[in-house]
Formats: sequence, C-alpha cells, structure tokens
Amino acid sequence: MGLDQASAEWVYEAKDLEGTGQLAAFLAARATPGTVIALDGDLGAGKTAFSQLFAKHLEVRDTVNSPTFTIIKEYEGRLPFYHMDVYRLSLEEAEELGLDEYFYGSGVTLVEWASIIDEIMPEQLLRIYIEAGPGSERKMHLTAQGEPYEQWITTLRQNGAAPK
Repeated sequence: MGLDQASAEWVYEAKDLEGTGQLAAFLAARATPGTVIALDGDLGAGKTAFSQLFAKHLEVRDTVNSPTFTIIKEYEGRLPFYHMDVYRLSLEEAEELGLDEYFYGSGVTLVEWASIIDEIMPEQLLRIYIEAGPGSERKMHLTAQGEPYEQWITTLRQNGAAPK
C-alpha cells in the first residue's frame, strides 16, 4: 500500500548548487530503467542545472545542455539518459512523438516543463517543482506518484529532513 498524498510530498531546500547536487546524486543513485522525473518551475529556476547534475551522478560523461530546440537528447551513462524539454511543444505534437517509448524504455527520462504534457506522462513518476531563491538557493517540491518514488521520499525523510 502506498503513502497517502501528504506523505508522498516533501520539500528540499538547497542553499547552493552543491545542495542541489546532493539531491540529484540521491535520485540518480536510485534510478532504474523506466525512472521518470518531471521537472517544472519558472524560467531560470534551475531545471537544466538540476538535469546536468542528475546526469553527472548517472555517470553521463557528455556535456548535457538544454534540449529546447531538439526536444530530446539521448546520453549514455550507468543507464541511458533521455533528457527532454517540451517547452515548445503542444500536447498534440508531443503525442505524435511517441514519448512513451522513452518513459517505459530501458533508460531514465527527465522531462523539463513536464506539466505541458501532463496528460501523456506516466502515472508513476517523481515530480519536482523548482523555485529559485536568492543566489543559487533553490526550494524543490517533490511529489511521488507510485513506487519506488514514495520510498525515495520516505528515505529522504528518514535522513533527517522534515517536510515543509
């Protein structure tokens, strides 16, 4: 049985880029084939920076940059890493791309601006809404939808961080 909705949410506050990297490292270490992370936040909130740190901890050696104009970039790491930016897509265009092949494939998918294509996102995923603070401070609102994401949040809580 899964966690209730309130238990499936957690807020992580990063004081700097290193703090953001610690969360990215935690998540990348637990990623398995089919892991999907949905990123949202205002322009400049740090979605691409988070993606780069996540990729680094997934052992991607290539330079990871925003796939704004290419929509999807594929990288090799400990697992294949699929980095998507759907900012410029309509839902109809996204449906035609067959993104579910990535979502349910052998790699890890990270989608920037995921709320734009919410209707075609998998039921089980980890949502992260990033809020920019002063300097490189970030507040990340994590919402787990299904396993293993609920367990990830439970583990984060047990490591001493309280939900806010």
